Order: sequence, then structure tokens, then C-alpha cells
Amino acid sequence: MRATVIHAPHDIRVEEVPDARIRKPGDAVVRVVRACICGSDLWAYRGVAAREPDQRIGHEFLGVVEETGAEVSGFSTGDLVVAPFMWSDGVCAYCVDGLPTSCVHGGFWGSVGSDGPSDGGQGEAVRVPYADATLVKLPAEALSDDRLLTALLALSDVLGTGHHAAVGAGVRKGSTVAVVGDGAVGLCGVLAARRLGAEQIIALGRHQARTDLARAFGATDVVAARGAEAVAAVRELTGGQGAHAVIEAVGTEQSMRTAIGVTRDGGAIGYVGVPHGSGTGVDLEEMFDRNLALRGGLAPVRTYIPELLPDVLDGSVDPSPVFDLTVDLAGVPDGYRAMDGRTALKVLIKP
Repeated sequence: MRATVIHAPHDIRVEEVPDARIRKPGDAVVRVVRACICGSDLWAYRGVAAREPDQRIGHEFLGVVEETGAEVSGFSTGDLVVAPFMWSDGVCAYCVDGLPTSCVHGGFWGSVGSDGPSDGGQGEAVRVPYADATLVKLPAEALSDDRLLTALLALSDVLGTGHHAAVGAGVRKGSTVAVVGDGAVGLCGVLAARRLGAEQIIALGRHQARTDLARAFGATDVVAARGAEAVAAVRELTGGQGAHAVIEAVGTEQSMRTAIGVTRDGGAIGYVGVPHGSGTGVDLEEMFDRNLALRGGLAPVRTYIPELLPDVLDGSVDPSPVFDLTVDLAGVPDGYRAMDGRTALKVLIKP
């Protein structure tokens, strides 16, 4: 089968690799119908996040079950399913607590473990460990609805990640929310804040196409500035107090400093931007003095999928517009170049 492989920074190739196959009784093989490129994939592409040569890549996909192991009871051949960006066993203490990203038997698509490399989502098929706990069944009729299928793909990562940030920030009905970052996760954070009942949503971003989309998703205000200028603008929009809840969806020191600066005293920051750069930007003394809370991290999207799925199915939440470029599997390297050059927001892959 064909799959995307990373050899070195800026060296992404689509190559023939061994077919996905059942290795353990709890496995399933899923034929990929939709996949995409994540902003976090770019850190490997740019050489910021280490990857081994010839490692698979891609962690967002949905598809059709092609084969199941002897112990799989919840799925059958032909089922349409979505996979969260990590697999998990569903029974360990962390999974029971709703934190499958810390599963003692869990793993990340494309990672290299003791039993060899795992399949990445940017390929023709994926072997899914612990299929009963990992996969979520989708309505079969979605296969004939291209927009819905694309929206459902967002459940694998970005929609749940934006929701995790909103939950961590304590977004509630009537609250004021600021979203730092105009990438796909930040935009899904806007959707999540609207869904949770925020009254004022301030999107911070400098790319008009993205901030226009933020407004379509529910943002009431846009701040096209960075640093101290952005903090001053948000303060002005909130009567000098700042936002009750702040979503940090970038992961740099500057973005975290901005998030702290725009948070109202007693408020909270939900951070989901994958950390990278020279430092955290967290001033503990300031946070202590102002009673600021910091919550978030790696989003347990498998926990959130059942909650978010009905709203995606009925169209009340539609993240599909974050995908603004579509490629086939052979076009994946071009997709990476487009996202790296910021000519695409998020690339959809139709293998």
C-alpha cells in the first residue's frame, strides 16, 4: 500500500510500504477515506520535532473497516468509523478517568514502538490497535455526503482539541472569550466557545481569510495585532478587564504571554497549542497575583467524540470550512509545502 513517510526535515514522500494487517486479536484494519495534515505535523516537517528516517506520519483519519481481529466485537467489515489521534485500550485507570491520551497501552499514529512502526493516517490503510475502544462508528449515509464526511474528519483532532481548550478555560454561557491563534485549532476553539454559550468571542489573528472564517464561526470581534498591542486591544474591547476565558492555540512563548495578558483576573487559560520555541512564557508570580488558572494539554478527543458527534451530524457545528485545500495521496508533499508556506489553512487528503 502507499503511505506518507518522512525522511528528514522538508523531505516528505509517498511510498510503497507493507500493507496494514491484523497483528493482534483486538486490531482492525481501516481503509482510509479521508485524512488531513495537522499543524503539529509541520513541526516534524520543519525539523523542530524529532522523527526517525522512514517514519510514517499523519494522525487524523476516518474510513471503512476492512478487516477485524478475532476479539473485536463492536465493528464489522464495511462500518464507517473515525479514529482519534491516539489509540487507547479503554479499560486502564486513565481511560476510565476520561484521559485516553495517557493510556498505559496507548500510542500515537505513526510512532515507532517495540513491535515496529505503526501506520500513519496519511496512507491508504491503517492498522488500529484496541479497535473496540479506539474507533467510533459513524452513520453509513455520511459516505455519500462530502461536506458531512469532511466535517466528521475534524472529530479526529482539531474539533475536540478546540473543545478541550474551551473546557479548560471554563467557557460558559454569557462569558467573554479570547482565542489566541487563527489556525484550524483556534478556529475550532471559536466554534467550541459559541457552542458552550459564550457571549463575546474575540479572535486574535492577522490573516483576513482566517479571521473572516472566525467571524463566520461565531467570533464577535477580531484583533489583528500581536504582543502588547493585542493585549491593549482586547482590554479595550472588554472594558479594561480582559476575557473570562482564553484559548491558547499556538504554543509559542509569545502566544502564551499574550494569553496571560488578555485574561481577566480570576480567569483561566485553556492551552492546546503544541509547545515549541525558547520557553513557556508562563510568569508564575503574575499568575499567582492575578489568580489565573492554566489548564489544558493533549486533548482527550476520544472522550469528547460522543458529545460532539450529534452536533456535527445535525449541522449545528460545522468545522468543514477549515479545510481549504484538497489533495490526493500523491499530492501530500505539495500539501505540506502549502501549509508550511501559509497558503493553505488545513489540507484535506482524499486517498
